[in-house]
Amino acid sequence: VQLQASGGGLVQAGGSLRLSCAASGSIFSRNHMGWSRQAQGKQREAVAIITSGGTPIYADSAKGRFTISRDNAKNTVYLQMNSLKPEDSAVYYCWINIGGRDIWGQGTQVTVSS
Repeated sequence: VQLQASGGGLVQAGGSLRLSCAASGSIFSRNHMGWSRQAQGKQREAVAIITSGGTPIYADSAKGRFTISRDNAKNTVYLQMNSLKPEDSAVYYCWINIGGRDIWGQGTQVTVSS
């Protein structure tokens, strides 16, 4: 399985971005997927998870502002980010859990200017 993330960029505080992560392979719909982020000099942290059944789970920092969704027909998971803050600036990574093992895609940079 390979993951391809896209949609990052530079946005002003209060703005929005939509990240996409396309997965190869036919097992997409049966697996949990999610987004994590890593700011410069900090540890990677979870942002949002969507279960194979479509249930979203959010980190406190994302609640009320971010929405994770998945389109199984397109093998794609999305992260809609609204009301962005400078502290949301980070490299965002998508992942898929297969058999208890997380497979990571390459990151996409999100920069929020104040």
